[in-house]
Amino acid sequence: MKPLRLRGHHLLCVHGFRGMGYSPSFVEKMWEIVKDIRNEEKDFPIQVVVALDDACFTCPHHGESTCQADPNSNEHVTSMDRRVIEHLGIEENGVYLKSELVQLTARKVRPDDLEHLCANCSWLPYGVCKEGIANVRSGNVAQQ
Repeated sequence: MKPLRLRGHHLLCVHGFRGMGYSPSFVEKMWEIVKDIRNEEKDFPIQVVVALDDACFTCPHHGESTCQADPNSNEHVTSMDRRVIEHLGIEENGVYLKSELVQLTARKVRPDDLEHLCANCSWLPYGVCKEGIANVRSGNVAQQ
């Protein structure tokens, strides 16, 4: 089975995702990914990247190989990717089972960690990300 490619920071986004997004196609793709990650019956490989991932290619802001939402956006998202990867203690381009990544997130990420890990993310003020991490920490991966 080909691994799902997921950005480092998307490892956290999926837990708080509530359907907001950059375009209808992006939202649809994120829901597909989120449903698989929240499905406790499914386990599959995920390659953790600091680059455009399987969700990014449905976003209207993707370029050929970088995020192009604005002049600083690619640097911003790659810095979040790297902070999350470092915080979880995993390797860039490493392939991990979904279950392992969810367990690592539950064990190592607290809702308040998002202030640093996701600094300046436009979605952070909505509170859904922190709520999602709190749910994962409480063992409620399949919320929603």
